[in-house]
Amino acid sequence: MKKAFLLLVLISAYTFAQITLKITSLPANTPAASTIYVAGNFNGWNPGSTAMVADGLGNYFYTIPEGTGVLEYKFTRGAWSSVEANATGSDIQNRTANFTGAAQNLSLTVQSWKGLGGAGNPSTAASNVHILSNNFAIPQLNRNRKIWIYLPPDYETSTKTYPVIYMQDGQNLFDNVTSFSGEWQVDETLNALFAQGDYGAIVIGIDNGGGSRIDEYTPWNNPQYGGGEGDLYMHFVAETLKPYVDSNYRTRPGKEYNALIGSSLGALISNYGGVKYSQTFSKIGSFSPAYWIVNNQFNNYITNSTADLSGTRIYFVAGSGESSTVVNDIQTVKNNLQTKGLTATNTLVKIDSYGQHNENYWKGEFSAAYQWLFQTTPLKTLNVSKKKINVGFEKNQLHINGLTKNSSATVYDLSGKMIEKLELKNGSNQVTNPLIKGPYILQMENESVRFMAK
Repeated sequence: MKKAFLLLVLISAYTFAQITLKITSLPANTPAASTIYVAGNFNGWNPGSTAMVADGLGNYFYTIPEGTGVLEYKFTRGAWSSVEANATGSDIQNRTANFTGAAQNLSLTVQSWKGLGGAGNPSTAASNVHILSNNFAIPQLNRNRKIWIYLPPDYETSTKTYPVIYMQDGQNLFDNVTSFSGEWQVDETLNALFAQGDYGAIVIGIDNGGGSRIDEYTPWNNPQYGGGEGDLYMHFVAETLKPYVDSNYRTRPGKEYNALIGSSLGALISNYGGVKYSQTFSKIGSFSPAYWIVNNQFNNYITNSTADLSGTRIYFVAGSGESSTVVNDIQTVKNNLQTKGLTATNTLVKIDSYGQHNENYWKGEFSAAYQWLFQTTPLKTLNVSKKKINVGFEKNQLHINGLTKNSSATVYDLSGKMIEKLELKNGSNQVTNPLIKGPYILQMENESVRFMAK
């Protein structure tokens, strides 16, 4: 009787709802008793918050309230690591449907799931992308988070210090395996620019919190969608994560060398952080910003802020058809930022007719945004003649020859983490911290030398 009643409710919704999604077929290897979710631009792309209803007959339903413009969505099993894929396991584009004001009933098939093995899911992260931590503590929110780090191609072999870009939605930056809609290819883009002569930058990718994404990326609560933890999240980025990165990697800590970049809600929180922490970050990349969710609160915050944005540089980019308000929202925020000292020279607004609210669009815009944000930043390497310095290592002794004088030096592992500082002389030098087997970098006299601990 209960099943019949449920089926009656589902049929009713299926008949009268504005857009009803009905999955009629799942892959044969779908785990038993899986909950199927739908994520899209109607729920902040949260992969595990909107469960579909099973009718007990193998079908799954969810009704989308009537909206405007284009509905974009995908099905998941609760996370982007288990999002739907095509028949070979490769990424698919977002599903779409147009709101028409009339009832629509869509019958759909899921071909495969990521994370269940098979072809089509090799990692695409470059070799100079590493996991800084799988469980980095966020004390402000009593949570842990996966943090990625991209190190420039010459990080291991140079003494350079680098600017740093802090980017939101780390899952989507470097690797197709973890991205729900294709990656930004930040690593491939920066590696290509480096090969063309770019100085290089470190990128810190911060995974979003899945079900906490809207809360963490929205500084104020929206009664319909949530939010309100954005200030605590940005406190973490500015006052916990950044000091850690500056202490453990060769960075340039000054605000002129540090950027915040994000898309959608990630753009909102990056922009908020650029205002609140204007003495820490001076560059903002705002891709398809979702200002609409707390539009009045954010603009009031800017208006009442005492921030000095005279040294801030911001790059806005969006598609003109992403929503009916996106262009006006950007213009309003831009105007308010300029009342706080943001100059016209340091502001760029790029509105594209072809722009869509997805990773494929943002991937194509990242290179131009990065280059413009750092265009006026003085970055150069001193022209230092290299001397041949030989390094050997045995039984916690560094054996050096070729130094012209005693020299301060630092030992790093290949992730860029500092292992030990010491004073070097020609001959044997004691290393106090045991080195496990593997390669290391010894930085000294404006030169880096790679050696092996055996």
